[in-house]
Amino acid sequence: MQIKPSFKNIASVFIAYTAINLVAMSPAKAQSIVVASTTSTEQSGLFSYLLPEFKKVSGIDVKVVALGTGQALDMGRRGDADVLFVHDQAAEEKIVADGFAVRRFPVMYNDFVLIGPAADPAKVKGKDIIEALKKVAAGNGYFISRGDKSGTHAAELRYWKSATVDNKGSGYKECGCGMGPALNMASSLGAYVLADRGTWLSFKNRADLAILVEGDNRLFNQYGVMLVNPAKHPQTKVIEGQKFVDWVVSNAGQAVIASYKIGGEQLFFPNAFK
Repeated sequence: MQIKPSFKNIASVFIAYTAINLVAMSPAKAQSIVVASTTSTEQSGLFSYLLPEFKKVSGIDVKVVALGTGQALDMGRRGDADVLFVHDQAAEEKIVADGFAVRRFPVMYNDFVLIGPAADPAKVKGKDIIEALKKVAAGNGYFISRGDKSGTHAAELRYWKSATVDNKGSGYKECGCGMGPALNMASSLGAYVLADRGTWLSFKNRADLAILVEGDNRLFNQYGVMLVNPAKHPQTKVIEGQKFVDWVVSNAGQAVIASYKIGGEQLFFPNAFK
């Protein structure tokens, strides 16, 4: 006896077949990672230049959360990022030692510069950052501090500590802001401010600001990259995140970093292999 399929069975088969075909025809979900990084890498324009090149070779989208280095590292501790790309080596080594990141790789460097009004009322112009800060404090000149636990802020605090001044002066102001806003405040107030060279070169609202102190070896500014530890945070996208780390320290990634320039001037200098 031949059993005729019921309309219900035919409909079920059709629905299942349609669903399978829709899945087969639908595009695969794009891979993506979250990189917690410094404001300097974003505001300098580096990531806008670098990430499309990484996407070409990997197919991976990168969402950058630009914060001060301290806040970026906190994202790693909470497991809110897959990769950390920051510039405070002591703090980076600590987060690795504490088990929240797998391993730190050096990526690139540039330098810090002391920016101030071209007239230089505190007479700081020169090469010595420590002597410059002493003069700013003694003259009660306006000084804008990031005050945001960023890598730049950490460097600034080290320089003030070396200057051994009891009082930074009545013009010392903490903005709790990124590098771009700090430079804007310095521009409007005619103030001194410590900046990374990359953000300064891309900064447009300079007014009468100029580089006054540069070339001191203590102004060296190293960047590192780390994968967030999946042993602490299992949701970490290990494969995709490691691909980014591997690429940015590879010959190809380092070449892209070296080729990023503004006005013919190189902003960052790759040193993953040094």
